[in-house]
Amino acid sequence: MRGMLLMLACLIALASEALAQADYPSRAVRIVVNSAPGGGTDILARVLAAKLSTGGQSFFVENRGGGGGIIGIESVINAPRDGYTLLMTPSTVAVLPAVTKQARYDAAKDLSAITQVAGISNVLVVHPEVPAKSLKELIALAKAKPGTLNYASAGAGSSPHMSMELLKHMAGIDLQHIPFKGTGPAMTEVLSERISALFSNMLTGKPLIEAGKLRALAVSGPKRVAALQDVPTVAEAGVPGYSALQWYGLLAPAGTPKEIIDKLQVAVAEALRTSDVRERLAQDGADPVGGSSAEFAALIKADLEKWSLIARAVNIQAE
Repeated sequence: MRGMLLMLACLIALASEALAQADYPSRAVRIVVNSAPGGGTDILARVLAAKLSTGGQSFFVENRGGGGGIIGIESVINAPRDGYTLLMTPSTVAVLPAVTKQARYDAAKDLSAITQVAGISNVLVVHPEVPAKSLKELIALAKAKPGTLNYASAGAGSSPHMSMELLKHMAGIDLQHIPFKGTGPAMTEVLSERISALFSNMLTGKPLIEAGKLRALAVSGPKRVAALQDVPTVAEAGVPGYSALQWYGLLAPAGTPKEIIDKLQVAVAEALRTSDVRERLAQDGADPVGGSSAEFAALIKADLEKWSLIARAVNIQAE
């Protein structure tokens, strides 16, 4: 009798869980952005949250910067596995374990990939007062004064950080790294002329470039971007073979039910297919993706391996 009651209780629990998943989301869904407001991840997350908040459903963004992005990542890893706490992150999530011992998580095991939201080049910018009108001139300036120029990043292990470290390695130059808690604060320092250069994400950098507040020297990807068609790639501008792309993705705590993961993937993919979202992203040089969770999981695994190799190549010691 006791065994039958236990079995019945299990069946009721499973049925309740299945019903909850079928009704998902029945309350507000929190999208954690692991950086300060104003950066590319934050902008993209808010565009997506607004699009997903239809038909009585509510998605909202919560910024949890700090620790180079680790604080926000770990807050999601430790959240309930019910689909009501998600993570919007740049490819930094797959870089941090290679550059800092503070990143104690395994991105491939501790998080469930939902979908890659977008892919984007970074753009190398300097303040207009910096005496370098091209990448070649910046490289020459850095070689003339090794170690005296500095550059900002959105934190150790961020895409802007690794993009510059790769450039330093391939161009044979030395710039001092000044990390910040997100692209927004880093950009503020460049605009104030306290920092010489920054690899900015396109979402943040493009409006400032167009306003004449920053000078764009090159884009990090293998091809030019339509949003800044006159700006050459780093490879074109004097460092052959250079390429560093950033992606943004949506994830959930590992163990989140597959039904919820699949439902979110479909919803995000549909949002990314709408003309207004595509136009909004195109304006900022981002390419919408919205692929399957399996494809995104494979990308994360590949990047974990890639950036570990690059960190060793440029002699970044995990601290």
